[in-house]
Amino acid sequence: MKSGTFFVLFFILPVATEAGFWDIFDMFNKDDDLLSFNSKDLENDLRKSLFGQHIAVDTVLKAVSWFMRETDPPKALVLSIHGQTGVGKNYITKIIARNIYKLGLKSNHVHTFISGYHFPHEEMAEMYELQLRQWIHGNVSNFPRSMFIFDEMHPRLIDTIKPFLDYTDNIDGVSFNKAIFIFLSHTGEHIIGNVTLDFWRRGCNREEIQIQSEGMETQIFEYLFNDKNNGFWHSSLINQHLIDHYIPFLPLELKHVHQCVMAEMGHLNMTQDYDLAYKVAKDMPFFPEEEKVFAVKGCKTVRQKMVLYLKLQ
Repeated sequence: MKSGTFFVLFFILPVATEAGFWDIFDMFNKDDDLLSFNSKDLENDLRKSLFGQHIAVDTVLKAVSWFMRETDPPKALVLSIHGQTGVGKNYITKIIARNIYKLGLKSNHVHTFISGYHFPHEEMAEMYELQLRQWIHGNVSNFPRSMFIFDEMHPRLIDTIKPFLDYTDNIDGVSFNKAIFIFLSHTGEHIIGNVTLDFWRRGCNREEIQIQSEGMETQIFEYLFNDKNNGFWHSSLINQHLIDHYIPFLPLELKHVHQCVMAEMGHLNMTQDYDLAYKVAKDMPFFPEEEKVFAVKGCKTVRQKMVLYLKLQ
């Protein structure tokens, strides 16, 4: 059997089965359930684990906390997260998941889709649309508080999930108002970078940057809507205002990369060495060429860089 054929069958099998399949499945997954949500725990986790992202921390904390407190939200929670590589976009989904589900991202109720992996063939877009609708409908009907994460969404697939994100009582007897949809994208990173750099050049405190600073949020969703090279191009999710929050992740400075290295030392059960962490962080590439303020790769390769220093000692 060809690998592509296997993938199609595997992907479509769970949504094509009857409710009895889910009942049997759940018998062996009683530990895979919701945590008792605690907004203070989420706040502590966000502030401890994310560096240099005050806008994301504040927005996610308030948005997720209020959503989880509501027994009957008017619609699904939809977050669109933007920024360059290595600044914490994927990591914040891990933080959200581990504060909602007992098994965190490993929960069967958290579904992550990576465009280039799950939807690689343009000629199969119509089949992907059908599968995706069935997958979302089937999983939410089984577990209303499901979470769906889309990493760089495929252009043709964005609008196919629009009905699940809208102010709709139910679709074929299933309500989607308790589900969470998170979109991750590099689109708009230049807008976020320019605003952050402008604040730095004017000597302003980074924490003074807000979502509407220099029209950043408006610039992001207008760029998303008009840029042909991203999945939100002319999307109804944008012009019908179904995305609840656009969340910019700011580029990281040297001090933030240093914090990442220190945290990585802790994860590896190493003695935290402030000076070594500074050397590792300093050795990362920075931009723009003149000022060298922001880390090109954020914190993405701090572990690999740190290992080189450990071998040289």
